[in-house]
Amino acid sequence: RQIVLSLRNFSRLDQSEIKCVDIHEGIDSTLLILQHRLRPNGDSKGIEVIKTYGELPLVECFASQLNQVFMNVLSNAIDALEEANSASEPSKIWITTDIIEQQVVIIRIADNGVGISADVQSRIFDPFFTLKPIGKGTGLGLSISYEIIVEKHRGLFKCDSEPGKGTEFWIEIPVKQATR
Repeated sequence: RQIVLSLRNFSRLDQSEIKCVDIHEGIDSTLLILQHRLRPNGDSKGIEVIKTYGELPLVECFASQLNQVFMNVLSNAIDALEEANSASEPSKIWITTDIIEQQVVIIRIADNGVGISADVQSRIFDPFFTLKPIGKGTGLGLSISYEIIVEKHRGLFKCDSEPGKGTEFWIEIPVKQATR
């Protein structure tokens, strides 16, 4: 029942317009959908998710599109952690939310995976760019996410990473969308 409710919340099929939503609910629904990839199985010890949620107001956004951004970023973090598969250091994802002057919401999603070189970072939002093997990725997830955050929500989407040190995606969106 909980998975069905989360899928419904995640997709927001009944809400294709801008609505005021709880960002944490969208993140939590995405994590529930991805739980099978976070749990220990086979050689994997599992991935620990550390959430540090700030007190956020409801945010005007295209909820299903924003949830898709969370799915893309979290899936990529899980992929990076699976690639790292470090026996010495437990795999972790940190999700932090905050608000600036009651006007801009910040969502940071970080991992302790393999990291990304500066050369790759400069191309990470390009359509069809992927580091995944053929058949594993389309190279569209982050370019679509960039479009959703920057163009649709008039926000900011950036990546900070260093090889061997992990990656952090930084998302900023206004609490209220300007009239178009």
